[in-house]
Amino acid sequence: MTAHVTRVTLEYDGRDFAGWARQPGRRTVEDELERAITTALRREAVPLTVAGRTDAGVHARAQVVSYAGPPVVPRALNGLLPDDVAVLASEAVAPGFSARHDATSRAYCYRLLARRARSAHERGRALWWPRPLDRDALDACAEALVGTHDFTAFTPTETHHVRFRRDVLTARWQARGDLLEFWIEADAFLRNMNRVLVGTMLEVAGGRRSLEDFLVLLEGAPRERAGATAAPHGLYLVGVGFDGRALLV
Repeated sequence: MTAHVTRVTLEYDGRDFAGWARQPGRRTVEDELERAITTALRREAVPLTVAGRTDAGVHARAQVVSYAGPPVVPRALNGLLPDDVAVLASEAVAPGFSARHDATSRAYCYRLLARRARSAHERGRALWWPRPLDRDALDACAEALVGTHDFTAFTPTETHHVRFRRDVLTARWQARGDLLEFWIEADAFLRNMNRVLVGTMLEVAGGRRSLEDFLVLLEGAPRERAGATAAPHGLYLVGVGFDGRALLV
């Protein structure tokens, strides 16, 4: 008999989670989703494979997970999940499918509220940035990211990663009213990579760092040469590519 494999697409508000991955004594998305699936399937354990781990406070609009077992309709899973997690789709896929290993790209968006007044509605959902920004500098930084680079400067020194080169397929800043959004798609990401990129680009756009210095960082400079790590609540996992790109260019 052919084993069932299911692909689940879900979204979550990361503010009250310690991240995706299970951690003793802490609330995680993995724990909540696995609990719901095991309850629905009446099994003791259903190990999950995730396309992209998210850190504490980071959100997801289209996270993808796979597990060995039959699908559970989203309505049933959502009835077992807390309000800050929602399953969007649950579907049977080919045996052997892995949300992690079959993914060819991941896409993220970092949201920045660029105005003098803070927002009650965007609190916890976008980084408030009341200081002046050079939009041309942001665009130049994003343009420089496209291609293959060494992102050692944009991940913690203490790391499990052994490969630091990543292929960035798309990188751009776009405005939506008072919001500035940084969209990026790559084959894979290092831990904190997007948040350090944003923190460093904000230094360039604020006149505290030159574009030339930013370009040097993409050649494999040490972590201490790059900027601060931007707050997690502005970051969203927005898509995972399998048969094609995660984002429309």
